[in-house]
Formats: sequence, C-alpha cells, structure tokens
Amino acid sequence: MNAPTNAAPRTYEIRTYGCQMNVHDSERLSGLLEEAGYVRAGDAEPDVVVFNTCAVRENADNRLYGNLGHLRPVKDAHPGMQIAVGGCLAQKDRDAIVKRAPWVDVVFGTHNIGSLPALLERARVQREAQVEIEESLVTFPSTLPTRRESPYAAWVSISVGCNNTCTFCIVPSLRGKERDRRPGEILAEIEALVAEGVLEVTLLGQNVNAYGSGFGALAAAPDEVRAMTAGGQSAFAGLLRACGAVEGLERVRFTSPHPKDFTDDVIAAMAETPNVMPSLHMPLQAGSDAVLRAMRRSYRQERYLGIIEKVRAAIPDAAITTDIIVGFPGETEADFEETLHVVREARFASAFTFQYSKRPGTPAATMDGQIPKEVVQERYERLVALQEQISWEENRKQLGRTVEVLVSEGEGRKDEETRRLSGRAPDNRLVHFTAPDEPVRPGDMVTVEVTYAAPHHLVADKPVLGIRRTRAGDAWEARQGGTGGQKGVSLGMPSIGRPADADTPAHGCSAAPRTGA
Repeated sequence: MNAPTNAAPRTYEIRTYGCQMNVHDSERLSGLLEEAGYVRAGDAEPDVVVFNTCAVRENADNRLYGNLGHLRPVKDAHPGMQIAVGGCLAQKDRDAIVKRAPWVDVVFGTHNIGSLPALLERARVQREAQVEIEESLVTFPSTLPTRRESPYAAWVSISVGCNNTCTFCIVPSLRGKERDRRPGEILAEIEALVAEGVLEVTLLGQNVNAYGSGFGALAAAPDEVRAMTAGGQSAFAGLLRACGAVEGLERVRFTSPHPKDFTDDVIAAMAETPNVMPSLHMPLQAGSDAVLRAMRRSYRQERYLGIIEKVRAAIPDAAITTDIIVGFPGETEADFEETLHVVREARFASAFTFQYSKRPGTPAATMDGQIPKEVVQERYERLVALQEQISWEENRKQLGRTVEVLVSEGEGRKDEETRRLSGRAPDNRLVHFTAPDEPVRPGDMVTVEVTYAAPHHLVADKPVLGIRRTRAGDAWEARQGGTGGQKGVSLGMPSIGRPADADTPAHGCSAAPRTGA
C-alpha cells in the first residue's frame, strides 16, 4: 500500500522505548514505511508519528499517554497527521488506547508489525481508528524490509517469544511462545549484512541461548539443526561457531541469555570462536535463592556464580554485565545482602539496576510482601553505590592496555567539546579517544592505549596507534550521500547504573518489572 502520490511523500518519525527487540522492530517499521513511499522527517513536523512501546515498567502507560497528550495540539494544527501506537503496551492495552486517546489513528501489536502501512492507509481513507492485534505471529519479523540504523553494526533476531514464566515479567504474554529461525536463514542474513559492509552483529532473542528449543524434539528438527548439534553441543553453541565461519564478520555478540540455559559448550564456543567478543550480559535479577525461587528463576546463587567462574577461566578478559531488580515482593534485608554478596563476588563491569515495578497481569503483582517505596529506594542506592565502585575498579584495570576500537556514531555526548571520538572495545567497554589528524569514520577501527578510567567509560588521550579503514567505514561514508544522516528512529537504549530519568527503559525483557545483551 503506497502513500498518496498526488502530493509530496509523507514523512514519518518513530519513537522507540524499551529493549533491543523494540529497537530492531523499529528498524523494520522504518523499512516498511519507506518501502510504502514514506520518507524520514526532517526538521518539520512529521506526517506520521509511530510509538513503539514497552510494557515492562510501571509508568509505561503514563509515559505513553503523556506523550500522546503532548501530540494532540500538534496534530490539531497539522491536518492529515497520523499517530500510530505499536509494541508491547499496544498488545496489552488494545482498544483501551483509542478510548483514552481517541486522536490515535492506528493501534497494532507485536505480532503484526508488517500491517502498519496498510493500517495507516485504511485509517486515512475511512477516517476512523484502526485497531489490529494478532494473538500469534503472522510473519517472522526478519522477513520484513528493514531500514537499519547503523551501516557497521546490526541486530539479527534468531528467535522471538519466550517459554519462561518469570513472575515479574509480562513479556511472554505479549510476545508469545518462543519461535526459532532456521540456522540457514540466520546465516544468510548475516552474510548479506557483511556484504553490505557490516562488521559486527548482535544475535537477539528474549532468551537467546535457549535457541533450538523452538524446533521441538531434536528428531523432528530441520536437518541443518541436527547437523549443528552433532556431537551433543547445543544449537546455540553451534550457531556461534557457524558465525565464526562467516568471512568478513569481525565481531559477534548476543543478548540476553538465561543462566538456566547457559551450558559449558556455549562457554567453549565463545572462547574458541575468534570473532565472538569477550563480553557477556548475564541477567542475575537477585542474589537470594528465596527471591529467585519467588521470581520463578530456575537457577540459584551457586549456579550463577559457577557460570561466572567458568567464563572467567575460559575468557579471562571477559567483561560481564548484568540486570538486577531491587525490592521484589518479600525481599528481606538478608535477601538483599545476598544480592550485594553476588555483586561483590561477580565483579560486574556494569549493571542495569531497577527498582521492582508492579505490572498488572503478572503473578508478582498480587504477591504478599510488597516492599515500601522508601525501603526499595534505600536498597537501590546502596546497590548502585557498590556497583559504581566495582565498575570503576574494574575499569582502572584497563589502564595501559592497547585495544582495538570500532568507531561509532554518536556515543560520546561531549565529543565535540573534547575533540574526541568514541567507540567500543572488543569487551564492549565505551572508549573515548583523541581524534587523530587523519580522518576516521564510524565503522573504521583504531588502535589506542587506555590512559584514564571512569566508572562507565575509558579514555585514550595519547595519539592513536593505528587506523584501519574498513568496508563498514566505506558504507557509512556512502550513506552520508543519501538520507543516512537523518534520524528517523529515536533509540530508547538503556543507561548504566542509575537511570537518568523516568524514560530510561529496561535492558530488554530480562530486566523486569524485560530488552538484549
């Protein structure tokens, strides 16, 4: 369904909240709209505003309706403007969105994002709101057109949905049961991305290392899955090793794994596959066995710390990050001390920390022992202070190290003031480095020596030791000749430690109250 042809192309803007799944879904929404004839909005008000929502935080509803309220007078002053709401909150609230905000034109769910262009056109022609929510996946999202935000790094979904039943998490009811893509489809997408210049991919799944379970019994799985698991290794370990064979693919990451599915063969695949990066995001959620049991997390403190120990033994330089929830119903001071104990033992490079957020429809919302806000706040501040100290200590261990940094776009907030550029080291630490005299593009690689460490970033203020121009840099440069510099998708990516404001999203669905790494 194309946008009207009797006028200038209609423009769009996408506002994204939540996890990496939502960020990647927004790339697909951009691709769908552009294929239908829309173009990204410049400085003027867009003709279409799409909210890709998250439902894991308690104030998600208020945030959405507040934003919709701010847009109402803008829409009144802009004839023909349309507003669409999709994502997890749309899947949950459905018709209620149009009842509370009748100026919304389209509501669509997590299972039918491919319907957006048609729904917009139908709403325009019929002059009434269109609400379409599917109960199960219509089309695997990876088959949809995608307008990727980065020419050098890409998300690649390997599965959608989740089979876990964590008591704090609403996502399985909104995303559905796990469905896995065939390995050949995943690898074909990765090879196509590499051919376009991409150097780094992040494998995405709500429970990424459960990959393979969506095929059911191994005997009934596709031949390529059975071949990948030959010798008894898990499908996810086999997929990591297969990524290692993709020529030109320099960096592989994945998010977010679940400790219950984190097997020794995955650790071996990480350690033995050169392009799998030495970084791991492993959600903890709580350090107390009693709280983990109440959360219905099928691992305990000993199991979790055992995984961390094995990863560090196999990959000594690995940077490990996590998600932690403070104030889960029934959490005692002794339970919280167990969380602090795990933080001290695991020595995370960073942590995404959250105060428990009650979500209607989850078992935890009706549990006894809801913790008073002031108690949760005090525990949260102690946790953040401890993790900040550990993050700083761990980052100071990087001083004097030489690292190769994948130059990124827009990571450093003060880069223009400090005349620095920014990028990610192999372990995913953020590095700000002095801009060299020779032009360096996002997607290029630079080798630098770390000279300063802060809790959440590293600095390399000595002259750059080496520059490697890459196909990814070429791809970034080529994009600047088109519309690549325009921002059409506002990425709601998380910050580390204390959230900057109420809009800071969870780090995927693994961080509850989760988007992935």
